[in-house]
Amino acid sequence: MDGRVLPVLLGITGHPPKTYRIPVPAPDGGPATVLVYRRVPRGRSGRTGLGPGWKYLYDPSGAAADRPRWPWSGRSRGPAADPDATPRGKPDDADG
Repeated sequence: MDGRVLPVLLGITGHPPKTYRIPVPAPDGGPATVLVYRRVPRGRSGRTGLGPGWKYLYDPSGAAADRPRWPWSGRSRGPAADPDATPRGKPDDADG
């Protein structure tokens, strides 16, 4: 990084974001490169077992962050998956 200080917004729990993206402008004026850093635990302290905080590690893949997998948000279902398929539980009646 070039020494700039970027603001880190804290969430409602007071924690920094899990993923931090830093835009780096190209020297020739081309499209900016985005560096991705992920928040990881810094480690454990000896006696108390409390974590001393977080640190950010560079993620060279820059892949999308894992989102919570809620039971009600399954994989994509519906007409967008296969527009020619008959919906489940309904007869395939071409005559109406």
